[in-house]
Amino acid sequence: MIGAITGDVAGSRFEFRNYRAKDFELFSKNCFFTDDSVMTLAVAKALTLCENTDDTEGFKQVLISTMHEVGRKYPNSGYGNRFYNWVMQKRTEPYNSYGNGSAMRVSPVGWYASSLEECERLAAATAEVTHNHPEGIKGAVSVAGAIFLARTGHSMDEIKSYVSRYYTINFTIDEIRSSYCFDESCQGTVPQAFQAFFEATDFEDAIRTAVSVGGDSDTLAAITGSVAEAYFGIDDEMKKTALSYLDDYLLKIAQDFTSRYITG
Repeated sequence: MIGAITGDVAGSRFEFRNYRAKDFELFSKNCFFTDDSVMTLAVAKALTLCENTDDTEGFKQVLISTMHEVGRKYPNSGYGNRFYNWVMQKRTEPYNSYGNGSAMRVSPVGWYASSLEECERLAAATAEVTHNHPEGIKGAVSVAGAIFLARTGHSMDEIKSYVSRYYTINFTIDEIRSSYCFDESCQGTVPQAFQAFFEATDFEDAIRTAVSVGGDSDTLAAITGSVAEAYFGIDDEMKKTALSYLDDYLLKIAQDFTSRYITG
């Protein structure tokens, strides 16, 4: 989960001014948290508050309420138009989105779940409250599943095999970097984020590779970072720097969740 926040912050200043190389300053005064971090932490808070996540529909109701509560505090954090309306008008029905928002906010599920089956069920639920299009659900489930496998000691090859159930990834980052365009869909973001992780040598390299792809840089790096954290781990100093961009309210949610569900 901290990996998603780190990727979001590092990629934030490049979202509309892409930098297609890896030699950038990771954090700067121009970095900031976006809706990616806000909604990731809304999911984390819902998981912390829900008394019985075995009740999927009950969990969804807690999640909707929490997304409204947290999301309305940050109206200028970069929401897409339809999600903005959903949050600000406290809507409760999904709107068949296949946007990458479902994949960028799901990482807490990968840490919370005690089995892959539970992980996939809860990941689908976090998508379905808004992003109930099959591609939106697929993006969330595949990312959360990869995080669960990574944090439970599975190999890179095993994670690749799992991801191949959902996406055919037949490109390298070098092959797509010059031509990749801004794409807010799951199907146009999640495979690229996975490939950035697959090519990485450590967590920082994963973030740098994801940002260098271009496109929706903060979200791409958030998704990549969420999986890379579980596989590689994150240096304590990097965690501290990334979390320093959050305000007190969001930081407390992050600390409450990590103290309960993330060790090491």
